[in-house]
Amino acid sequence: MTAKAVLRYLKTGLAGLVFALTMGHSLSALSAPLKIGYSDWPGWVAWQVAIEKGWFKEAGVDVEFDWFDYVPSMDAFAAGKLDAVCMTNGDALVTGATGGKSVMILVNDYSAGNDMIVGQPGINSLKDLKGKKVGVELGFVDHLLLLKGLEKYGMTENDVQLVNVPTNETPQVLASGQVSAIGAWQPNSGKALEMVPGAKPIFTSAQEPGLIYDTLAVSPSSLAAHPEEWKKVMKVWYRVVNYIKDPKTRPEAIKIMAARVGISPAEYAPLLKGTHILTLPEAKKVFKIGDGFSSMYGSTEIVNKFNLKYDVYKKSQDVSSYIDPSMTEAMH
Repeated sequence: MTAKAVLRYLKTGLAGLVFALTMGHSLSALSAPLKIGYSDWPGWVAWQVAIEKGWFKEAGVDVEFDWFDYVPSMDAFAAGKLDAVCMTNGDALVTGATGGKSVMILVNDYSAGNDMIVGQPGINSLKDLKGKKVGVELGFVDHLLLLKGLEKYGMTENDVQLVNVPTNETPQVLASGQVSAIGAWQPNSGKALEMVPGAKPIFTSAQEPGLIYDTLAVSPSSLAAHPEEWKKVMKVWYRVVNYIKDPKTRPEAIKIMAARVGISPAEYAPLLKGTHILTLPEAKKVFKIGDGFSSMYGSTEIVNKFNLKYDVYKKSQDVSSYIDPSMTEAMH
């Protein structure tokens, strides 16, 4: 091919396509797979069902899922190594405030008991924590869960002594006796219950549904470049939801999810119960603009105010710019 021919092709609307095909490249070489980071939370481990069943290929979309610990997955997204990442609505704001802007196009679930305040033996309610130490990762979602729980009992954070503990270290800290309670999500909350005989959940996300929404957050550039591909990803997701909720196929779904995280199906089943995976009609309701935890908008605004109060970031985030309900609303 001559230099003049190359220039002529580049001036057409077919640009790279024509050039690549003329040079003998296949269509598949022109596009990389959508890269999604996911981690150990039931509403995200659920993607494994579609991965193992080959449903993305059936849907005609090229997707690559990368397994991470949770915080490194957000770091990879912020560094531009992923097209999308599975994260909570609150953490989408945190990641965006530090440069990794995303748009939440899908709500997988809300935490329905897997996030817990776990008390030592003898601590039977949040009231029993007055004047005592509570280990929680400050600025993270279970800090907010603790505050909302205290609020229900007419208390504030000034009634307890907060100890900043990384979430993955909370079971060990509770077992050491350094604190009277910890705040953590599964599997850490479950490990705390196992390690401390007589310990019990004294407040959970089941008592504050919608405080923690778990989402698929996509980079604006990937969403703009590949809208049809993301629609296919979402269709596959609701196939997963149906597979999990159907009593006939739920056991196999649990088996697949349990294998992904290296535990038995019997151990995994309770974790799934603590996660309310949303059906499409439920997701459409959640995407309606409203106040309070029943709306993604209201819940995320509450987290935004929490993040500002505790200096997680300095500038208030435009919550609506992080939420795009259009693809969910268009689905049938």
